[in-house]
Amino acid sequence: MSGPLPLGPRRRAPRWAETDGASSAEDTLALRLARPPRTVHDDGRPRTRPGVALRPARLDDPVDRLAAELADDAGAAVHAYEVAALLESQGRTGDRIQETYGHPDLFSLADAVFRRVPRSHPKPPVPPDPWRPDHLRCALRGLLFALPGTAYVLAQGAWGSTTGLYGLIAAALVSWAWSQALSHRAYSRLAAGRHEAGRTLLVGAPLGVVAASATGLLVAGPGAAALFAVGQSCYLAAAGLLLVLGREKILAAALLPVVLAAAAQPWWQPPQLLRTGLPLLTVLLATAAAGHALRSALRAPPAPGPAPRLVGSLPYGLFGLAAGTLTAVAGHQEPYAVIVLTLSMGPAEWLLYRYRGLAVAALHASTTPRGFRLRATRALAVCGVAYLVPLALGAVLVGASAARLVLLGAVLWLALLLQAFGAAWPSAAPCLAAAATATALPLTGMVSVPIAQLIGCSAAVLALLAVAVHHLGRPTAHA
Repeated sequence: MSGPLPLGPRRRAPRWAETDGASSAEDTLALRLARPPRTVHDDGRPRTRPGVALRPARLDDPVDRLAAELADDAGAAVHAYEVAALLESQGRTGDRIQETYGHPDLFSLADAVFRRVPRSHPKPPVPPDPWRPDHLRCALRGLLFALPGTAYVLAQGAWGSTTGLYGLIAAALVSWAWSQALSHRAYSRLAAGRHEAGRTLLVGAPLGVVAASATGLLVAGPGAAALFAVGQSCYLAAAGLLLVLGREKILAAALLPVVLAAAAQPWWQPPQLLRTGLPLLTVLLATAAAGHALRSALRAPPAPGPAPRLVGSLPYGLFGLAAGTLTAVAGHQEPYAVIVLTLSMGPAEWLLYRYRGLAVAALHASTTPRGFRLRATRALAVCGVAYLVPLALGAVLVGASAARLVLLGAVLWLALLLQAFGAAWPSAAPCLAAAATATALPLTGMVSVPIAQLIGCSAAVLALLAVAVHHLGRPTAHA
């Protein structure tokens, strides 16, 4: 159908549009359809669109009445042949066309109708958002990233000296790096089937426990810290497996003992046996749940196929190492800031889904590559601000440096967003550079640790933002 009329003073209808008395809706439609569509010259003068008949409609003309009757269907046609097919499907052929409409054949009539009806191609219906986030699941995953910290509050001091603490940190960094790489590989295999993902986790999770435990032993030496590192490694491996297989609720149930005991500490001080026994119980529950989930996955029918190359998961592991290093550096200076950052991972994941949904909507709304790039960049800005503003407010509430926490959060969020679109190395390299800057630059004595982290994260944010605008501004990245 034709678009809205331009604003301005109304004019009296021409004489050919007047009737002798009563008028019907079909007459009105016929008159409106016969009005020639207009465009505008560069100097503002209106002109008639070429290829459309300018003859005013006649109420006694059967072709005009037919054009009014078929306006909706014929207006969406891109060629007169489509109108011909429509007429033929309605039985208007042969002698009937000659007798009723005065045209020699079907195609002549179709061309006349096509010229009388302005083009009005309807927009296709907007499809449902394929990336609609699961609100409860994202919120639960955010809590699952933060709640394991209650075990360290409950068992504080069980690892002994400062060397023991360094051993736990080193083991955690190895676990984070290994879990990121293993999760990527398992998710890749999950596309083929749960059986293949289960086999990947069955082999990779125990190897990660061995690597992280050995690292903790090498740094802390034999003793309580090494044993704590083993438990920590087992839990992180089990938690990663459960998250990949979508068993978040079971993992939350396994964390319940240490969470309740830690929350009760202001009113009740548990004995030392519970301080070490409850974290051990959580490790055992998480490991048992992971074993059950793994057994269920392996029962699924296999789907043979080539496995992805191991080197494809390397940048994801390096990103995990860099993210863990940056978080550990920030936690050494401001522990409460890390709690805020960890809790924000749930909203961060929700916003990753939200951005993908907005990008798909931008694909449907854009008609040029430039228009899509502008819409995709706007969606990136909206989602980024929606994540960073609450993060800054959280930093202020706990008395931490909002600038450092916002920069660190921006680094992690942009890197995770690029990873979701397959840009693995472009997201890992700036994070590795930021981690190297934050740890190596203070050793020179030139700057302090906070300043070094600000420098590294600022450079990483600029690099990641440039990559995101370029990579995510291409429609093919969202196909």
